[in-house]
Amino acid sequence: MARESEILDEIKAEYVKDLLKQNKRVDDRGLMDYRAFSIEKGVFPNAEGSAMAHLGDTKVAAGIKFDIVKPYADRPTEGVFTVQAEYLPLAHPTFESGPPRENAIELARLVDRGIRSAECVDTASFFVEEEKVLGMFLDVYVLDHNGNLADCAALAGMSALANAKFPKIEDGAIVRQEFKGPLPLARHVVSATFEKINGVPILDAVSEEDTASDGRITLAISSDGFLCAAQKAKSAGFTSDELLSLFDVAKEKTKPLLDAVQK
Repeated sequence: MARESEILDEIKAEYVKDLLKQNKRVDDRGLMDYRAFSIEKGVFPNAEGSAMAHLGDTKVAAGIKFDIVKPYADRPTEGVFTVQAEYLPLAHPTFESGPPRENAIELARLVDRGIRSAECVDTASFFVEEEKVLGMFLDVYVLDHNGNLADCAALAGMSALANAKFPKIEDGAIVRQEFKGPLPLARHVVSATFEKINGVPILDAVSEEDTASDGRITLAISSDGFLCAAQKAKSAGFTSDELLSLFDVAKEKTKPLLDAVQK
């Protein structure tokens, strides 16, 4: 079965490459076009913030919870922010149950890096009292995988933050279901991921294109138009001219995503 799967992937990859020679894609999009996307906020009523993001047939949910935690020793007055990701087995035939695997850890890092590098949240405002700070936990769940999990997860995670409510705190403890107001955000951030196939970069790859890809780069773009983070994967490289060009594309193509997050 494993060999049959490899052969099928090779056939799909060759089909994608043949199409790209004609400047075409498997779903007839332009090389630098996103699939249709949507965001639904407040999908988990028991979370302090939540959202569901669709990017074509790829679907990712995200939820936020706050808790009182002990600060890190080197940052005694700063709050704690962590991101975890889970690939649910129902999302794809190759996903399995069990502890987080390398791909889930990497996805969490991608989401975390964009939000942290853009300084969306002021964790200094999470101080409660000595040895007590707020911990904000962002959980990302892959529900359906048809390519480009990075951008869909970033969209879901940022939308959950935009939906989050700052908890009410009394006597060093959270008063559950009572809030001070919306979570203050300095800015918003999403990402644009490009796959390089036979030297040709494309935006928002579907699964077949991902299989054919030689290189990948994810660019995190903030709502004030800055490149906040970048991460490369796979073997193929990108020249400085290519990176500058892709940044311009990312800045333009992420505008609708950022507008939707901020609504």
